Amino acid sequence: MGHLLLRRAAAERERCEHDRCERDDGGAARRWRASLDGAKAPRYLHDVNQPPAYVLVVGHPPHLDLEDGAAALLKQLGAKVVTSDFWDDFSDVAAKAPSDGRARCRALIVEAGERPDFATLALRAARREAAFHEVPAIAALPQRQVARLEPSSGFDDFIVVPYVPTELYARIRQLEWKKSEFATEERLKVGGVVIDRAAHEVTVDGRATPLTAKEFALLAFLAANRGRVLGRELLLARVWGAGYEGGARTVDIHVRRLRAKLGDALPLETLRGAGYKLRAPSDGAAPRSPGLLAIERAK
Repeated sequence: MGHLLLRRAAAERERCEHDRCERDDGGAARRWRASLDGAKAPRYLHDVNQPPAYVLVVGHPPHLDLEDGAAALLKQLGAKVVTSDFWDDFSDVAAKAPSDGRARCRALIVEAGERPDFATLALRAARREAAFHEVPAIAALPQRQVARLEPSSGFDDFIVVPYVPTELYARIRQLEWKKSEFATEERLKVGGVVIDRAAHEVTVDGRATPLTAKEFALLAFLAANRGRVLGRELLLARVWGAGYEGGARTVDIHVRRLRAKLGDALPLETLRGAGYKLRAPSDGAAPRSPGLLAIERAK
């Protein structure tokens, strides 16, 4: 009798856990669909009318259609998915994207299996295609292969298979946030730098960075005019005011302070004889970092 009660209790716990997971996955699906619909999405600086989005999953064809694979799970979450073999021509892959090739790729997942080296080669080939040059990339591989994923592979993140759907969703959304650039009345985002004009705060990769009032005003003005060359006299007039009696050297001093506090997160260029320009993505990307240190993440 006691054994029977224990088995019934265990079965009830299992049923409750299943129901909880179903609710969690359903919530993830609703959040994913909301992000695809663009509800409450910020205005993008360089493409106000965003095209439809999809996720590209690269791997061995026999494995791409598995029920527990990334393609199937993402479709269940409401995402549009395109699949590709390791050795496909990525210009052809871009052309077969939804909406007659006009859709943008929101994330690239390479299912490495037992060959992380194949995944690295596939990513490098994809990066040569303009449509995938700056797309966040995730390597999916079994735990026993994590240490073989080189830090120089170029991946932005990795995930261990078998997948947990909510984790897969969360990793894609996190990378999208890191790569995104937007401007609203209250907030500006330039790479990893978020400028909250309402709260008068600046964060770099989520870490608060204290700025003086003038440093904050200068950064906000540069970000709001990203891609434009701004002369020192113009910056003095707009940030310090027309009545300010100081010289252009004031701008240079504050720029040096911003660079010291924000580091490489601030893509600010000095144009000799012209002024300063906060580099826009269309100006050409800065050199890519080698990606996350997969071995360190595995420890």
